[in-house]
Amino acid sequence: MTVASLYSLEKNMKKNSIDKKRYSLVKIGGALLMFIFILSSCTIQMKIDVSSDKKQKSGMKIVVENTEQKEHIGWWVYGEGQHIFKDEKTLEEYDMEFPNENMEELVELYLAVCEMEYFPMECKMTGHLKKELVEKQTALIVSDFEILYIQGCGE
Repeated sequence: MTVASLYSLEKNMKKNSIDKKRYSLVKIGGALLMFIFILSSCTIQMKIDVSSDKKQKSGMKIVVENTEQKEHIGWWVYGEGQHIFKDEKTLEEYDMEFPNENMEELVELYLAVCEMEYFPMECKMTGHLKKELVEKQTALIVSDFEILYIQGCGE
C-alpha cells in the first residue's frame, strides 16, 4: 500500500465514525421529537390548511387548536356582525365562534339582554382557543356560556 492510499483509508474510517455518530444523534433526536409529539397530541390538535386565499399573502393557513376546555371570564361584546370576547385576567381580545349555536338566535339573545350593540355583557365562557399563526389571530371556540352580569347605564 502506498502512503496516499493509507491516508485515504484513515480518512474514510474517520468519516464513517463521524457519520455513525451523526446518524445516532439524528436517531435520538427523532425519537425525542416523536415522544414530544405524541405527548402533546393528547391536548393539542394541529391543522394545516393550504388554500389559495386572496387575502393571505402566503396562501397558507396554519391553525393550532388546544382542545382542552377551559372557563374564561370576561366581557362579550357584539357589534356589526362580530362577536368579541375580552378576557378579564389577561385583557386580551378574541374573536368568538359558536359552533353549537344558531347565530341568528344568539344575536337576538344578545340584543334582547343588552338592548343595543357594543354593550359589554360579563360572561363565563367554556371553550378552547384556536390560533391562526399566519394571520396572528386567536379565536375563542365557545361550547357553553353563562351570563354573569350586564353593565347598566346607572339604572
